Amino acid sequence: MIEGLLLVNKPKGKTSFSLVSALRRLSGVQKIGHAGTLDPFAQGVMVLLIGKNFTRKSDQFLNQDKEYLAILTLGVATDSYDSEGTVVSESPYIPTLEEVQTALLSFQGTLLQTPPMFSAKKVDGTRLYELARKGISIERAPVSVTMRTELISYDYPRLTLHVSCSKGTYIRSIAHELGAQLTCGAYLSDLTRTRSGPYVLSECIDGNLLFAPPYAIAPHLRGL
Repeated sequence: MIEGLLLVNKPKGKTSFSLVSALRRLSGVQKIGHAGTLDPFAQGVMVLLIGKNFTRKSDQFLNQDKEYLAILTLGVATDSYDSEGTVVSESPYIPTLEEVQTALLSFQGTLLQTPPMFSAKKVDGTRLYELARKGISIERAPVSVTMRTELISYDYPRLTLHVSCSKGTYIRSIAHELGAQLTCGAYLSDLTRTRSGPYVLSECIDGNLLFAPPYAIAPHLRGL
């Protein structure tokens, strides 16, 4: 029986579940979990847990901090807070670099963040995105998260950030809330998870290889 931990760079355009399904076909193991999903438009580190001895310890991986390289587009806001949503507002206002740096001070340390409607979070047994797709918006309880947000570059409308954060942080919400503070709107246009717990992107295999059987995964498996 194949068991272990597999580090995968999820490709853009693939769902997290599609990687799990592909890995089940390759390994013949049905008991496969992960340490946090990524949206289809995102890429980067996914920690896949193969076999009962690994999936039963998924909580210790899910609770670990993560790091992201996020690209925001300013001047436009979408209903999903990312590039896959419908545009809900546009603004010609161009924030200065100083305004961006000042606004980012609000995204440091421990703070309360409201989960977006377009998220997989469950409320009364229903995932929020299922309601959002029906045009329904409900009250969501804010969640305490911890983050460190660093400006990498700013060339309007493109704003690049490095974000280190705790479990449950929504990078899309950071984009939306930052855009609101800057009064111009913003959405998350590109996202790469560069670290999940102690595991970094350079250690990952290309996720596309899981869709090209008979790829041998055994040499890449790790223990706990």
